[in-house]
Amino acid sequence: MLLLRRATALPKTLQNLRLFSPAATSALPLEHTPLETQLDYLPGFPRPDAKHAETILAVPRSDSGKNISAKERKAGRVPSIIFEQEDGQHGGNKRLVSVQTNQIRKLVTHLGYSFFLSRLFDVEVRAELGSEEVVERVRALPRSIHLHSGSDAPLNVTFIRAPPGTLLKVDIPLVFIGDDVSPGLKKGASLNTIKRTVKFLCPAEIIPPYIEVDLSLLDVGQKLVAGDLKVHPALKLVRPKDEPIVKIAGGRVSDQQKDQQKKDQPKKESPKK
Repeated sequence: MLLLRRATALPKTLQNLRLFSPAATSALPLEHTPLETQLDYLPGFPRPDAKHAETILAVPRSDSGKNISAKERKAGRVPSIIFEQEDGQHGGNKRLVSVQTNQIRKLVTHLGYSFFLSRLFDVEVRAELGSEEVVERVRALPRSIHLHSGSDAPLNVTFIRAPPGTLLKVDIPLVFIGDDVSPGLKKGASLNTIKRTVKFLCPAEIIPPYIEVDLSLLDVGQKLVAGDLKVHPALKLVRPKDEPIVKIAGGRVSDQQKDQQKKDQPKKESPKK
């Protein structure tokens, strides 16, 4: 019942989209007709950089398990899975695959960890390495990636299918701008970054690579909350709108500033004898 109430509360632009969320029960049945208008990025908002539009190559993997995963990593491949829901045990259309370690490492290095997880990729599953036979080609979002604690080598990657007409919960990275002209920061206050990503319910067609957070008007003691973020109107916040994002916190007065304040204070006259 909670799911149905939540779905009816979606904006009109989202009501015909299929919902994907962290629980297996979060997928809504496709009972609606397709959207009449095609969603697209709006002018002035961030959009994915075309230079990172890379096809991730994969090969089928027949089985899972610790030993099989170890063999895949030794062969230069990362055990992965593609499915339609985030609960792999109950998700539909699940496929076990392996992707190339060097390619995933390169993408994570160039994009950054959070930015890799907020970008759609074409995943091309081929019959075997070096083969031209394509088993499946799917548009997918990296849902999670596990890196080695010492070497940062990718250990496993999870993808979720993201065809047009789906809604996905995505942690969108925040990029802070305007700090060079912020009145509060100019006064010597400090920037207290509370959130570095914010979760939105996004149509697959317009997942933003990041969200810009403008600090240029913030003075000491002021803050921005999730509801202040400027995003496409089709995106819906998952968490409360009043959740804090960043704050300009008053900084401690430095010794140099204390000395200057003492100099600026009027001198007391000594009593006359």
